[in-house]
Amino acid sequence: MGLSVQDNQMSIGDTLGLGFMTFAFFLGAGNLIFPPFAGMLAGENMFLAMFGFLITAVGLPLVGLIAVAKAQGKVMAMLPVFAATALAIAIYIIIGPAFAAPRTGLVAYEIGAKPFIDNTTATIMLGSLSLNLSQLIYTLCFFTVTMLLALFPGKLLDSVGKVLTPILLLLLVGLALSVVFLPASDVGAAVGDYQNHPLTKGILEGYNTMDTLASLMFGMLIIDLLRKKGIDQPSAQTKYLIRAAFIAAAGLAFVYVSLFFLGATAGDIAVGAKNGGEILTNYVTREFGSLGTVLLSTVVTLACLTTAVGLVSACSEFFNELMPKLSYRFLVVLLSAICALIANVGLSQLITISIPVLMAVYPVAIALVAVTFLTEYFPRPQFAHRAALSVALLFGIFDGMKVAAKSLTGEDGKGVTEAAQSFIDLVSGMSPTLSILPLYEEGMAWLLPTLVVIVLCLIIRGSGAKTVSAA
Repeated sequence: MGLSVQDNQMSIGDTLGLGFMTFAFFLGAGNLIFPPFAGMLAGENMFLAMFGFLITAVGLPLVGLIAVAKAQGKVMAMLPVFAATALAIAIYIIIGPAFAAPRTGLVAYEIGAKPFIDNTTATIMLGSLSLNLSQLIYTLCFFTVTMLLALFPGKLLDSVGKVLTPILLLLLVGLALSVVFLPASDVGAAVGDYQNHPLTKGILEGYNTMDTLASLMFGMLIIDLLRKKGIDQPSAQTKYLIRAAFIAAAGLAFVYVSLFFLGATAGDIAVGAKNGGEILTNYVTREFGSLGTVLLSTVVTLACLTTAVGLVSACSEFFNELMPKLSYRFLVVLLSAICALIANVGLSQLITISIPVLMAVYPVAIALVAVTFLTEYFPRPQFAHRAALSVALLFGIFDGMKVAAKSLTGEDGKGVTEAAQSFIDLVSGMSPTLSILPLYEEGMAWLLPTLVVIVLCLIIRGSGAKTVSAA
């Protein structure tokens, strides 16, 4: 992106360009699969669920970017070195080889390849594992190309990104207009947790985008970019990052609202769908025919590819700095292989596995953003940061364990291994104690204890605070 900078000032056009670039950072094609599925399940409770989803999928990433700008990129400065390093490693693993990067390959397969494959049920046995043959071949090819582009980056990737973002935006605008004027069906009834807790369910569903975690990394990346382009005054960096954040948030909100409505009015085209990718593909095929399906699959595939290359490259650079003995190229090959391996878990299964992890880590990221805004008001800011994040992590782990135990139990409770049953029993034993916390049943038991700690850290002053801080 070419920025014309004079006296730490950017033109309106360059500011818009920075905003659209930030939007492109966040809108990985994976973000297209969650709103339609959530909208389908929320049905008549769509608006409450959508509001909750927008809180965590748009509001928190926006606030995260602003927090990074406020802290001049040093959001983890108040933490011990080992804790800051551990948190950074956890975030890079989650948005890299563990979940987000493999998901790009799976979304590309679901939307970009599966509609054109006659037989998607053929399997191959590798030892005791039964793998989907077409998915295995596709993901191996996808992450091989990812690896090659990450090993030998050039202008091709930048050009593809600059062309893709406008095309994807045009497609999404057309899709949004189509959804409003040509809904597939009437809004259906709410299903599952969306019947009784649509707001909190929507909030938790927004975790799946992983954008709040990514905002902490993207914010530092944008500040570094501004610095390299000549915006060296901290106040100017903050101003332009905040403007870019609002532009990106507006774009994301537009996309999510239209896709939520698509899912809620999907009707028959959503029957049997296991994820939002299938709903989106079915809708485009019905309304725009085979040409629309080809265009959607091409753009989404290339968008997924550029996202995958970016994630693999960023993670390889981070771990190379952390462990210089491991070369960048070795890490690219290793991480690409891991992504290809994990991708063959399957999209729906990968999402199910990721939820307990996100339930545990997301509260820490949210608490970090909150205390960053309040840093100057804490009598003992270092202690406040550490206390709030520790409590958020502790109770977040309990929330994650509860979700994990529920998924292990399944609908019929059969087929559970002895180790899994022991874990379920452990969580069941803790539940009576933790269930007294507000929002425990909804999966947000961490919220009240973390808020209490933050408030106490704001009001406790004087020698008492010094004693605690020293401890």
